[in-house]
Amino acid sequence: MQTVTEPARQTPVFGEYEVVVLGGGPAGMAAAVAAARAGRSTLLLERHGFLGGMGTAAGVTNFCGLHANVHGDIRQVVHGVADDLLDRIAGLGGLNAPHPLFGKTVAQAYDTAAYKIAADDLLLSAGVQVLFHALATGVLMDGPSRVTGVLIETKSGRRAVLGRTFVDCSGDGDLAAWAGAPFDKGDGDGHMLYPSTMFRVNGVDPRRAGKAWEEIPRLMAQAERAGRWRFPRKGAIVRPQKSGIEWRVNLTQLANAQGDAMDGTDARELSDAEILGRRQIASVAGFLREVPGFEASYIVDIAPQVGIRETRRVRGRYLLTERDVLDCASFDDTVGVNGWPLELHIKGDVEFRWPKIPDSRGFNQLPYRMIVPLALDNVWVAGRCASMTHEAQSAARVSGACFVMGQAAGTACDLALASGCDAADVDVAALQGRLEAGGAYLGRSW
Repeated sequence: MQTVTEPARQTPVFGEYEVVVLGGGPAGMAAAVAAARAGRSTLLLERHGFLGGMGTAAGVTNFCGLHANVHGDIRQVVHGVADDLLDRIAGLGGLNAPHPLFGKTVAQAYDTAAYKIAADDLLLSAGVQVLFHALATGVLMDGPSRVTGVLIETKSGRRAVLGRTFVDCSGDGDLAAWAGAPFDKGDGDGHMLYPSTMFRVNGVDPRRAGKAWEEIPRLMAQAERAGRWRFPRKGAIVRPQKSGIEWRVNLTQLANAQGDAMDGTDARELSDAEILGRRQIASVAGFLREVPGFEASYIVDIAPQVGIRETRRVRGRYLLTERDVLDCASFDDTVGVNGWPLELHIKGDVEFRWPKIPDSRGFNQLPYRMIVPLALDNVWVAGRCASMTHEAQSAARVSGACFVMGQAAGTACDLALASGCDAADVDVAALQGRLEAGGAYLGRSW
């Protein structure tokens, strides 16, 4: 690659904080709230102008993994900071009742506008300082294992944010990777989960549409056989929002010229993915107008960005595995649970793999060690970029598990600062006690 030499420069310092969180999705919000409630000066950096991560920026519009099928009884198993957000969204009239999926679990839809407003209120009420439109571009180091700052680009220019502890909730593991932490991508052969672009349609007749999600797969197959439409993948997810006239649609799949998943850390592929997603949406929306109840439907919103499911996974002191998810594993250092199955967005389809339901408790515990990266002393990694195999990440990347990991990381920052220890040496028993006192469920009884 051709390079140029940039002149040396003096970068102004935006501020100094005890805890710096990169990324405002469920993991980042939970981390920042937990740290600020512990009395730590906390800054959350977010590149968009709103919080919510993929849930708002990528238009996911429903929480997955808040619930688990515990021996046939579907229960909410993610609590703590997540409850505080849910209560605020519900107070704004933007939260649906949980809806069943495959007869095995539930998800919970929300209005994205209500989510954004509720998230602002949650963080500000906790004392978190939020900086929007801040794109992180690099880190400052004191030796090979200690981060001292994050470099950001803002409308005020380039700035440095100094900190004592850092939580990487970027989704892509940006901070940890820049700091030199080892990471993996894909399944060992470079194949990652395929991204999608989400959209919503309005103008649906809810009475005629009925349970359209049950009929749409058959209608898709019929349309393809007749040669009228071609679809980027199977596994259509078409569901109503709070108002029955508005439905969310998850039916795109974004591949590069080689047929592999678009790489969300590659600038050219990410740009190409945005264009391809909108092209696919135009086609899918045309098909939907053939579905009973959708004849007058129209696209009301295309998500502000591509929905990325997998890029870097930062190697930590434990690697969560497929067997851990399917066998509902327990860990002595549990910080919460994941109740979502493996959800593998493979070429042309979506493949689910479940624990034995209802014979199992339906969730695996998440160990503290999976959010502590190798080779770094004062950094935690929470969310879809935490330490997991490709298969396990397809389960624990969803919002429920991200809330869990984020709250644990933010609480661990406070404990590390109080004792003067590194991330790996945090007193796990003390951490677990603090998490449970904050309302979190660790899965130690059910």
